[in-house]
Amino acid sequence: MKNPYTDVCFERVSALLSITLLCVSLTAQSDETLALHYPNDEWGQVTAAEVNLDQTKINHLFDLSFKDDATQGVAFFKNGLLIGERYAKGYDKNSHGTSWSMAKSFYAALIGISIDRGEIESLDDPVAKYLEYFNDERRDITIRQLLNMTSGLEMPSHEHENMFFSSDHLAYAKAVGVEQKAGQVFEYNNVNSMLLADILFEVTGTAADKLLADRIFNKIGLDDVVLWQDGAGNPLTYCCVDTTVRQYSRFGLLFARNGNWNGEQIISSDYVDETFSKVWDSLNSSTINQNRGYSLHWWISNHDERAVIFNASGKFGQYVFVDRDNDVVFTRITKYHSTGGLKQDWGILKYINWFGSVNFRIALAQILDSVGLVKIQGNVKSPVTLEDGISDEFYRDYSSIIDALIEASNP
Repeated sequence: MKNPYTDVCFERVSALLSITLLCVSLTAQSDETLALHYPNDEWGQVTAAEVNLDQTKINHLFDLSFKDDATQGVAFFKNGLLIGERYAKGYDKNSHGTSWSMAKSFYAALIGISIDRGEIESLDDPVAKYLEYFNDERRDITIRQLLNMTSGLEMPSHEHENMFFSSDHLAYAKAVGVEQKAGQVFEYNNVNSMLLADILFEVTGTAADKLLADRIFNKIGLDDVVLWQDGAGNPLTYCCVDTTVRQYSRFGLLFARNGNWNGEQIISSDYVDETFSKVWDSLNSSTINQNRGYSLHWWISNHDERAVIFNASGKFGQYVFVDRDNDVVFTRITKYHSTGGLKQDWGILKYINWFGSVNFRIALAQILDSVGLVKIQGNVKSPVTLEDGISDEFYRDYSSIIDALIEASNP
């Protein structure tokens, strides 16, 4: 005969055991989503709730980003996992954008690796130690000053934009003289970054674009990429890396993880720490309504008790934002129409490349393209951002976007 009390006890124990197993399972799942992940061929994906974030806050961040029609795509990553992404009509996760000056942050990382390998002794070494032609009025300029944009090299009214339209960007950079004492004034000078190409070649014997691929990109799976060269074959170390939102974000994750990629220390954590230190702050901008900072070829978008966020930044509104404390990467790129190739060739446009400002040249090229005299996609090989990819609202709302990013990154 069955004992009813035994049956009740058995049912209660069974229920308790089931609840315990369920809790253990949920805890294991929670631990798994909160663990540090790295993408393989593809990024792992989870919902915002699975990493204790609020999807509505991420949606708000995306909505702010797409108030600007120039936005091509955005993506938000937490713990090395893709939480969400959005793309403009006609674009998707496989669409390339161009980095413009985000590339500065990529190539600056190679300086850190060369220091790790003993190829460069110190950031405070004079550039003249590695480039013989700097043994002139430039002899006291250090590598650190190049990276912090305090070299004192000449800064003309066109801000060296003419370098982009020359056939040999490195020859242009080599010829730039001194304007003021190094280390005194922040001036965002593309020549500083172009000179990295020559320093890296001198200390390794290998071109900087190949170094970038071999020492960083191939190790983190960033292989769907175009690394632009000038017409003379010099890697453009101050601009122009073409890839996708998801691929740019791999580089952001590398810095979010202190230079470590799935157990391999690609860049020393000390160099990442130094990069993510405040050197300059309260830097005004003609486009962004916010005071920002700068350090070793990275911008500081926020540095207070709420969050410390650094970013790689491009001329027309391309960004990779990195929040190390929250293990968050947020990437935004603008609309891009690739001309193909990887070696710059202006074709017939070389005859107008010394007239007016960059914006004037872009406008003139688009007019010539529209009437059929020049086909930008066909007759020209170069990174080109047309009017539809030039940011306006994203710059105007920059402070609000950073606030939204901070909100989205916290439970």
